[in-house]
Amino acid sequence: MNRALAAAQSIPIRGDVDANIREHIRLADAAADAKAQVVVFPELSLTGYELDLAGELAFSETDQRLDPLVRLAASRRLTLIVGAPVRIESRLYIGAFILTSDGAIDIYTKQHLGAFAPGESADGIVPPAEATVFQPGDRNPLVMIGGTPAAIAVCADVSRPEHADAAAERGAKTYLASMFVIPSDLERDLARLRTYAERHSMTVVFSNYGGPSGGLPSGGCSAVWSPNAGLVRLGAGSGVAVAIEREGDWSMRAFKLSST
Repeated sequence: MNRALAAAQSIPIRGDVDANIREHIRLADAAADAKAQVVVFPELSLTGYELDLAGELAFSETDQRLDPLVRLAASRRLTLIVGAPVRIESRLYIGAFILTSDGAIDIYTKQHLGAFAPGESADGIVPPAEATVFQPGDRNPLVMIGGTPAAIAVCADVSRPEHADAAAERGAKTYLASMFVIPSDLERDLARLRTYAERHSMTVVFSNYGGPSGGLPSGGCSAVWSPNAGLVRLGAGSGVAVAIEREGDWSMRAFKLSST
């Protein structure tokens, strides 16, 4: 089995899709230079965790704003997992776009919606519960990596063990978690993902914001780990964590990127 996996840790600019796409390209290029095949970005990475802007900034299923990332995926032979609010028919979902090296676009939609509690906000403004803005989704495509399937999860999805169980039952060998995790939840969510990796012998990619969004702090620490090969993990700020498997042997590295 050969896999080359990257967690991209971005700090989105509120509502500035163009600037956030440029940052996606910068981080994805760095991951590609490190030989990554798949790059996972955080939840709602193209807009930031800005629920009050979700309807205004919502993407369509074949949104032309994705074109620079589609071209990048093709030119660098990458699969990109990027987060955005997506409108399907008349409903709004938290989506993870899957942009493959052959130009195809698919969408995973977050199945389990979350909410932050009072006291978790950095500025005293608590975002609304996601269920007041979005619908729970049911699109759940697998992603092929090195000839083996990978499953996607978006943030609160990982709080449900049955989500990872279902991924394993479908044959997933990799679990791609696109998330926004605040500091007080970080160790709990890392422990969950570590448990899934061990229970199902899956390699896990965890992508988080490197700084605040939507009035909430981020715990950073994006990571890739295998139950047999240890962990590579970032701290705060922008950067990429990369893990490459060749015939069962892993090489891992994490590197920060200075802000542009």
